[in-house]
Amino acid sequence: MSGLIEGLPDAVALRCLARVPFHLHPTLELVSRSWRAAIRSSELFKARLEVGSAEELLCVCAFDPENLWQLYDPLRDIWITLPILPSRIRHLAHFGAVCTGGRLFVLGGGSDAVDPLTGDQDGSFATNEVWSYDPVARQWSPCAPMHVPRAMFACCILNGKVIVAGGFTSCRKSISQAELYDPDKDVWIPLPDLHRTHNSACSGILFDGKVHVLHKGLSNVQVWDHAAHQWTIKDYGWAQGPMTMLNGSMYVMSHGNIIKQDGDSRKLIVLASEFRRRIGFAMFGLGDEIYTIGGVIGPDRWNWDIKPLSDVDVVSVSNDRPIWRQVAPMTRCRGTILGCALLRV
Repeated sequence: MSGLIEGLPDAVALRCLARVPFHLHPTLELVSRSWRAAIRSSELFKARLEVGSAEELLCVCAFDPENLWQLYDPLRDIWITLPILPSRIRHLAHFGAVCTGGRLFVLGGGSDAVDPLTGDQDGSFATNEVWSYDPVARQWSPCAPMHVPRAMFACCILNGKVIVAGGFTSCRKSISQAELYDPDKDVWIPLPDLHRTHNSACSGILFDGKVHVLHKGLSNVQVWDHAAHQWTIKDYGWAQGPMTMLNGSMYVMSHGNIIKQDGDSRKLIVLASEFRRRIGFAMFGLGDEIYTIGGVIGPDRWNWDIKPLSDVDVVSVSNDRPIWRQVAPMTRCRGTILGCALLRV
């Protein structure tokens, strides 16, 4: 990275380049070989954090097309398409997706592919493969595989580490095993098993500084106490439905409303009746806004057609009278959202 900008030390020049918005990095690479090396270096990522120019981007993967991810830049209302995830599994779905250390991680999952001639599902129900995407180097890389193949499992970031728990393994059997992944060392460490398994998909959410494992339709939540290195069971009585965390508070879409769940109390934030016919969408909190992304409409008893969506609807929870608005739709992806995570780069 010698001689990045004439007359400036490379360390200073790198900090100048670090202030350029992320979506312009491919253009910067065209200037010279040294700029290309700088733009794709880990030093640039560190410099962006130091100068306060790191950006928060939404990572989204939908059913259509196969194994494709896009990034959404909320400041510029644009979508950036990533290289195809090079998984050996067609139509990878039911995976875990999280971001830490400036990288996107896609963990486990199974195939949603269907043989067009027979209608049979692909035989890959669960995998232990793990992929990471480096937005600076702009490439996917394989990581150490999980100890247990799993799909439809809970997945969260805690103190920069990835925690996975539960789900279903390759024989379609619900499992209680949990693991912790250290992305710096690229190693998996076994954790104590969950107390209970259920014959339903589970999800994870980081609430009050602890990983919570939720099963659809059940009020009992299994909580990972990192200090005590054990799982506990609590009955919160939370509302059922898509949920997201925003500024330390939990928001749930339930019965056509978005409510703020604060302990046992619930506060209506905004009506969301238009989403009653929309299924398979993602709900994600960013800044002081809630994003609802993609999904499909239908079928219903009057119309059996299924309409895949690329729409993105946003509402600010900081307004006294929240109003929904639409932002730029996904440019390549549409339909059921398979993964959604927040990347800081």
